[in-house]
Amino acid sequence: MADTVREIERKYEGHGAKQARLPDLSRVAATVTDQGTHKLDAVYYDTKDRRLADAHITLRRRTGGNDAGWHLKLPVGPGVRDEIRAPLTPAVPRELTDLVRSRIRHAELTPVVRIVSRRTVHHLLDDDGTLLAEASEDAVTADRLTRGGRSARWTEVEVELGEGTDPAFLDTVERRLRKAGLRPSKSPSKLARALAETDPAPPKATGKKGKKGKKAAGPTAGDHVLAYVREQTEALLALDPAVRGRAEDSVHRMRVATRRLRSAFRTYGKVLDREVTDPVGAELKWLATELGVDRDHEVLAARLADRLAEVDGTLVLGPVAARLRIAAAGRRKGSRKRLAALLDSDRYLTLLDTLDALLTDPPLRPAAARPPREVLAKAVLRDYGRLASRVEHALATGPGPERDTVLHDARKAAKRARYAAEAARPALGKPAKRFAARMKSVQSLLGDHQDSVMARAALRTLAVQAHAAGESTFTLGLLYGREERRAADDERELPELWRKASRKRHREALLR
Repeated sequence: MADTVREIERKYEGHGAKQARLPDLSRVAATVTDQGTHKLDAVYYDTKDRRLADAHITLRRRTGGNDAGWHLKLPVGPGVRDEIRAPLTPAVPRELTDLVRSRIRHAELTPVVRIVSRRTVHHLLDDDGTLLAEASEDAVTADRLTRGGRSARWTEVEVELGEGTDPAFLDTVERRLRKAGLRPSKSPSKLARALAETDPAPPKATGKKGKKGKKAAGPTAGDHVLAYVREQTEALLALDPAVRGRAEDSVHRMRVATRRLRSAFRTYGKVLDREVTDPVGAELKWLATELGVDRDHEVLAARLADRLAEVDGTLVLGPVAARLRIAAAGRRKGSRKRLAALLDSDRYLTLLDTLDALLTDPPLRPAAARPPREVLAKAVLRDYGRLASRVEHALATGPGPERDTVLHDARKAAKRARYAAEAARPALGKPAKRFAARMKSVQSLLGDHQDSVMARAALRTLAVQAHAAGESTFTLGLLYGREERRAADDERELPELWRKASRKRHREALLR
């Protein structure tokens, strides 16, 4: 079984040819203890085209030290990674391969680099003997294991924060290291440096000079849209391991990235050819729907639990809480099985390949070459017009199931208008940011209304089950009535909220 450890560390190197040496750190910690010297022998795995390295992911099999085994490191932020550890086995453990499946797809993982470190370790402790950080001095030898590879040697200092220590402590240590002549490493990891320094020699220059190209006139509409598509595609790939590991809110965030991609293809059809992107959008819709099974169950369970907690105890008749928990657990179990199968499916992996191909050879239309402001602003306003039509239709529809459906359609249109403005923000600036916020407020209100519709449907089903079991349905009926009232409140609030969000000056600001 794999374990996950949050790793917060910084690496340092010497200036020029000067070797990196660990200085006296007794001034930054109450006690510094010598933990001895260890030999660490690690073989790093990747695909032939280095897909893991390109994503700043490392996968290694290491012996020596106190944490021998397989280590998969996934980036979280600058200097922060999640390290997933598994016991030593001859081949890469399946549980780790699954976590990088979105990166490697069907490619094979093979040994790429062997790194042997002679590590001298010191522990920095506070007055109570608690570990503040581990500081180590590494003498490193790296050997490329692929054809034509070279070897490299260097020394470096690494400082890893202790569990529960304030990250500001690393700043204190860094000041001492800089005074001793060290500087932050140019490479984010040993693997990155090893790959750079053991790469086969680059081809010799031919001596011919290429023609000078025209000076770029600035980012085009196509540049902005592709940057957004690339950002959301990367979010989708990066969230895959989190979803597989059932990290909190990961399914929701992955679903959002999927929806944003689909929305971008539909909104910016003047920039990217929809004959190419529509089939991709259909697959993204499929993925979002599958992800939504899990997410919608989570939202529904949390909403019903919160509503029950608001009810006075004297009004809770029968095993209502237990029935809610059982229903939520049953939905969760089924959806997780479907989710695991989804992420290993050929259909999902093919979608990822298709997104890569689209970014490599984008289907740009003539408008993609134009300046971004006019092209993107008009696209945002087209989505706004679609939303306005749906809101007006909803306001003109009488209360009841038909109005619920129309309001749900308006919610989806508000989400698309919001995403359109968010995608355009790098080009349109604050007006797009403010416009997106206004569309989000409409989306949130309509989203609460739709959640109420779904909650009432679930409560009715639970009431039927409780009645059949001879239980009281009073509390479930009470919850149903409160949800009905909340939906009515949302409907009363909508006209004023829409009046504020739809002011003409907000739209005109996008074009200035």
